[in-house]
Amino acid sequence: MQLKIIKTKKDYMKSLERFEEIFQAKAGTAESDEADVISLLIKEYEDKYFVIEAPSPIDAIKYRMEQQGLTNKDLAQILGFKSRVSDIFKKNRKLNLGMVRKLYNELHIPLETLVKEY
Repeated sequence: MQLKIIKTKKDYMKSLERFEEIFQAKAGTAESDEADVISLLIKEYEDKYFVIEAPSPIDAIKYRMEQQGLTNKDLAQILGFKSRVSDIFKKNRKLNLGMVRKLYNELHIPLETLVKEY
């Protein structure tokens, strides 16, 4: 396969097919080197055309609570007050720095997600 920047969906699909063919090539072979380059080209194309937006802080908190089987009461213990949880979910109160730190430390939600505007 001639290596080139992926510009169209057709090129993308062709690159995926070729990558699938040579994915398990033995290290150090020409096919292995080709797979390395194709994977970089595919990643570049996907990063450009298949952008996934980070969730809002509220969505991230709810998702993590669901993953860990936590209730609003559990979150209130982390943040300090039950009324804060309700206010945050109703968007009547913004997360402050202390809350962000607690959510990051306790629920392991990325900081860049917690500090996003919502």
